[in-house]
Amino acid sequence: MQLDKENIRKLRGLIVFTLVILVGLLRFDVVLGAAKFILHILMPFILGGAIAFVLSVPMGRIQKRLFGHAKPGSKLEKAAAPLSLVLALALVIVILGLVVVVVLPELGSTIAMLGKTLPEKVPALLKKVELLFANNPELVLYIEEIESNLKWDEILNQMVTFFRVGANTMLDSTISVATGIVSGVGTFFISFVFACYILLQQQFLSRQMKKLFFAYIKEEHAKEVLRICSLTYRTFSSFLTGQCLEAVILGVMFFIAMTIFRFPFAVLVGVLIAFTALIPIFGAFIGCAVGAFLILTVNPTQALAFVIMFLILQQIEGNLIYPKVVGGSIGLPAIWVLAAVSLGGSLFGVLGMLVFIPVVSVLYALLRENVNKRLDEKNLNIQ
Repeated sequence: MQLDKENIRKLRGLIVFTLVILVGLLRFDVVLGAAKFILHILMPFILGGAIAFVLSVPMGRIQKRLFGHAKPGSKLEKAAAPLSLVLALALVIVILGLVVVVVLPELGSTIAMLGKTLPEKVPALLKKVELLFANNPELVLYIEEIESNLKWDEILNQMVTFFRVGANTMLDSTISVATGIVSGVGTFFISFVFACYILLQQQFLSRQMKKLFFAYIKEEHAKEVLRICSLTYRTFSSFLTGQCLEAVILGVMFFIAMTIFRFPFAVLVGVLIAFTALIPIFGAFIGCAVGAFLILTVNPTQALAFVIMFLILQQIEGNLIYPKVVGGSIGLPAIWVLAAVSLGGSLFGVLGMLVFIPVVSVLYALLRENVNKRLDEKNLNIQ
């Protein structure tokens, strides 16, 4: 190999890269600490980017429908982005407000009903316990034997120590929670403001990113990066739209089924299941648990019937509706939707479920393009 300028540059880059890897492996704890510190600093901006992306979907639809025919350079065209952002925020606030208006009164009435019915049920429960002891004298003897073996002085000392230590721990926890809440509110405010700036200056930021790519990357590589970014945005926005549509469909299904079979709390449970169904595949089970508990306070038999109905509707939704609505919107086959949800949930929990489906869809689309390109180069037509 001749040591010309190009090869010397490549060797220098390879040596620097190798040294960086070695230093990173030898001082991995320092690198990890630095990464956490940088991530902590950038978290408001990362969260702001995520908020901007979520809001960009309804904002883009509103801007296209209401201001799509505005003349370039006109006042209406200049006001399109701010007005679309305000309308998108208003839409999100109205949806959240409707959820709160529907859920909170129902929960309040349920808690009030439990407060009235529990005092009535406690005496009956105590009578059942007395009857159990009366019919099982060996149980009484067993309890008395356990009680005689207990060392009450040690238990009392341990309880005093526990409450003394627990009081200090509770005070520290309260201070930590209060500090965390204040910090979280501040982070969210900064993130929200940053998201608004991103949404209001989308075209300007897009031009800057294009100039940056073409300035520091080869033209063909820059075009490929921009194409992948465009594909990623379309995939994530389609996934978000499909996920919301699927949640609405599932909530309406439960509301109609519960109304037909005369289950209580039909509106409340339908809204809860629609809201929790935003978590792919498994989110509706949270709504099922809450709904079963609410119905149990009224009629235990109906609670069991509700669980059976949920399992049936969940099978229909998980195997037919979800893969078609969400998988079809992002161009991902049903089997890979289920695989992406399972893998993402295993690695990163709920966040992994939400992110892995569009990520796998992007990788699937890129791999499909590459496979078809290689087959065309080999003049192969495999069906």
